[in-house]
Amino acid sequence: MTTHRVWVYGDNVNTDVIFPGKYTYTLQKPEEIRAHALEDLDPTFAANAQPGDVIVAGANWGCGSSREQGVTSLKWSGVSMIIAESFSGLYFRNCINQGVHPVVLPGLADRLKTGDTIIVEGDTIYVGAEAFPIPTLSPSVRAILDAGGLVPMLQMRFKGAVDPNLVIKGEG
Repeated sequence: MTTHRVWVYGDNVNTDVIFPGKYTYTLQKPEEIRAHALEDLDPTFAANAQPGDVIVAGANWGCGSSREQGVTSLKWSGVSMIIAESFSGLYFRNCINQGVHPVVLPGLADRLKTGDTIIVEGDTIYVGAEAFPIPTLSPSVRAILDAGGLVPMLQMRFKGAVDPNLVIKGEG
């Protein structure tokens, strides 16, 4: 069981709002990218995000471009999970590839405000006394998330630490 502080945002938050495109080719280091996460939506986020924080959002989170910085800026800020009513398909897959757990859970953003906490225990999210099941992921996606992302999972696979028969399939 782990307690997570949440940051709550609305619908249609696009990748340029999550990480401004103007920095895409000028910033390379994780600490540089992290410093600009959500700066146009929530100027307090980058300075105050902590390891284990969770984003809770409305519909169509991560719409826009397919740039991975929309996920890595949040990951490097400490975000371990993003819960949204729905995701852009590319953003959902980028979350998995970067080792950030995307959870489709309609209506949760309406029950919380930034600074509230949730508890994640196994495959369930608790908000006060309410329990919300986390949708089941395929074994291949679970292996990618457990490894911290696609590249770390493949590195482990090549070293023989992951089942070589595991089929990697897309979801989302």
